[in-house]
Amino acid sequence: MKSDNRFSRSGVSLAAITSPQDRTSYLLRVSPAMSSSVTLNQRPAGLKMEDIQTKLDNYRTAPFDARFPNQNQTKNCWSNYLDFHRCQKSLTAKGVDVTPCDWYRRVYKSLCPMSWVQKWEDQRADGTFPGKI
Repeated sequence: MKSDNRFSRSGVSLAAITSPQDRTSYLLRVSPAMSSSVTLNQRPAGLKMEDIQTKLDNYRTAPFDARFPNQNQTKNCWSNYLDFHRCQKSLTAKGVDVTPCDWYRRVYKSLCPMSWVQKWEDQRADGTFPGKI
């Protein structure tokens, strides 16, 4: 059986990216606004918290994400919603500032219909949310 490589970029399998930190590193790497010298587990040289804050302040709408090249952005919405809550959970458990997670929140808020977000929030509160956070 031939390997399904449609969700990879530059030989990096996105299926292997499991943690929010790795996803953040990947998104920083593929984002045209960021340095292209980032590897999966490395922050770009010279990227400081002020740089992240500047990017958040200049945010307007969700940028192109190579993982979701098609017009239908439903999976992009769902993925960023999960990534936000995973990132927040992970960084809160470590006692670290959760400001980098705001990127995911802004992306899912610009892509997802508010009715979906409200439904997911209600499901999370009830303990019936189907996603793995």
